[in-house]
Amino acid sequence: MPLEAKLIKHLQKELELVDDRGTTGPRLVGDARRLLRRVERLIGAGAVAAVMERDALELSCYAVQLPMRLVTGSRLGVLSLKDRCEQAAELMVMTLAEQADEQLLDRSARLIHETPQRNPVLDEAKLLADALNLDDFGISGLLRQAIRLGVLGQGVEQVVEAMEKRSQYGYLEARLKEHFHFDASRAIARSRLAAIEPLFAGLREEMD
Repeated sequence: MPLEAKLIKHLQKELELVDDRGTTGPRLVGDARRLLRRVERLIGAGAVAAVMERDALELSCYAVQLPMRLVTGSRLGVLSLKDRCEQAAELMVMTLAEQADEQLLDRSARLIHETPQRNPVLDEAKLLADALNLDDFGISGLLRQAIRLGVLGQGVEQVVEAMEKRSQYGYLEARLKEHFHFDASRAIARSRLAAIEPLFAGLREEMD
């Protein structure tokens, strides 16, 4: 069963605030919508046979954006998956205590808490984990990193340097092997890696 429209509207309003300076914008709402579409794509690809907690999964896609507001001069939205999920579950309950059904909040909190575990029990948690991990792959991952570095006063050269380090240390290849639960997710990640390589090569040429 999908979430009620009024609950989605309330979540979107909460996510319109994107940093601690009162800046508003569509970044977090857009991230939530893309995450949900990514989850739906994995479901459509047959990653799981059935999704029993669809409403909790949809709520979780919005809730995991709550900790991602940029904190000026601090962590700038950079969190481990575990820390992000712990904060998301807490913020979700605080934010929606008066708007959402208690059972829905409980089910969503359990799903979010399971997401960073190595072997989640809930298939919905596996779907959410894979969808979140895909954020690091491809052009969208590059843009997210560029936004974070830009807020810190860094430029194109620093973005390229960060990409070089990831490549040298095999960071994404290791993530590809260890941090996905479904073959469909790995296939998407591989296609994103292949798509970004020409762009990466072009950026390196421009830096010479």
